Amino acid sequence: MKKIEAIFKPFKLDEVREALSEIGVSGLTVIEVKGFGRQKGHTELYRGAEYVVDFLPKVKVEVVVPDQLLDQAIDAVVKAARTGKIGDGKIFVSDVAQVIRIRTGETDEAAV
Repeated sequence: MKKIEAIFKPFKLDEVREALSEIGVSGLTVIEVKGFGRQKGHTELYRGAEYVVDFLPKVKVEVVVPDQLLDQAIDAVVKAARTGKIGDGKIFVSDVAQVIRIRTGETDEAAV
């Protein structure tokens, strides 16, 4: 099993959720986060004063998928989250050693 952590622009969340649902991903976790990458934030004008916004709002989606679904899930996230502009985000993939469903005690792929 693999854990996919995708960080992208908030307005793309519904598209990413729908794309993952279409390939059979049944659950995910969404976290509102702030950060910056190469774009290093931006400047804004508020009531005549200019200030720098270092941390930009993003969403982080975490989902655990079976190994055979990994490539499809990554492709779905990339296609749904891409705008073609700087700040589209990143995807991180890591191994998952064990999953346990608390309610039933099911483990590993049965618990996903």
